[in-house]
Amino acid sequence: MTTTPHPHHPPHPAYGAPWPHPPYEPVPPVPAPPLPYHRLALSTGRHRWWRPLAGTCLVLGGTVVVMLLVLLVSEIAGAVLDRPVGKDGFRVWGGIGETGQGLLSLALVTPVVFLAARWAQRRPAGTLSSVAGRLRWRWLGRCMAVGLPLVTASLGVMLLLPEASGGGSDGMEWAGMPDFLLGLAMVCVLVPFQAAAEEYAFRGWLVQAVGAWCRSPWVAVLPQALLFAAAHGWGTPWGFADLVVFGVVAGVLTVRTGGLEAAIGLHVLNNLLAMGVSAAIAGALASDETAADMDGLSVAVDVAMLCGYAATVLWLAGRHRIATVSPKAAGA
Repeated sequence: MTTTPHPHHPPHPAYGAPWPHPPYEPVPPVPAPPLPYHRLALSTGRHRWWRPLAGTCLVLGGTVVVMLLVLLVSEIAGAVLDRPVGKDGFRVWGGIGETGQGLLSLALVTPVVFLAARWAQRRPAGTLSSVAGRLRWRWLGRCMAVGLPLVTASLGVMLLLPEASGGGSDGMEWAGMPDFLLGLAMVCVLVPFQAAAEEYAFRGWLVQAVGAWCRSPWVAVLPQALLFAAAHGWGTPWGFADLVVFGVVAGVLTVRTGGLEAAIGLHVLNNLLAMGVSAAIAGALASDETAADMDGLSVAVDVAMLCGYAATVLWLAGRHRIATVSPKAAGA
């Protein structure tokens, strides 16, 4: 008597009878969904609720340590070179040297943020740069090409405006060629790293730390803008508002373009041009004034520039199909 094979069971190779059970077929794993920029702290599947808190403490503590180390090295070098001691008990390096010291302290925050991502959140440091896991240099170049004429025009208009205090620009004096070249060299070397470090700290670490808990990007974008403005000190209400707008625009561009490139390009250009002009003015680099001290007219010009930059960059990102989510994720 012959046996009719089961329609779903292949015949047994030896006896021509059906297998007692269908052969095992492993179920392929369901791929994790791609993640937007502010959720990249979840990209390795190792997220725990306490990791963003631990990383934030590491960033704050590491920043203090880095600043103290720069100050210590400055004091040792000042003692070796017999620099004079100021009223505060620290060695005096002049406006250019002390500004460079401050810029260097901020620039060294970037490796601290990278270490926090690696040690506290167990994820690649490149996830702080973009959804591609690295800094997209070509996209950064496009953003800077867009921003250069806008920031230049904005700064030019501000220089022509009368200051709110009535001081004007009549008191500006040429710094002299040696001081100008030295100050400009210091600005060109350190400002890109200082501006990028602020973006990695505020639009990078803080946005992704909050994004590890909250799905909405706005919950991640708004707090960092307020903290960014507060970190620059309190000058005028107009200046504080301008810094908040800068933080919001940079945060929105970071989320909508999937990386820090647009924010870094804007920040670098803004600081380079402003401090480059200051290098040409006697004593300007030693001034304590920051963007927090801006007057209402200057803020209006700056906000118009920020909106124009954001609109142009977002249009360009859509045209070039800039990725806004990670191509893959190990876990979510």
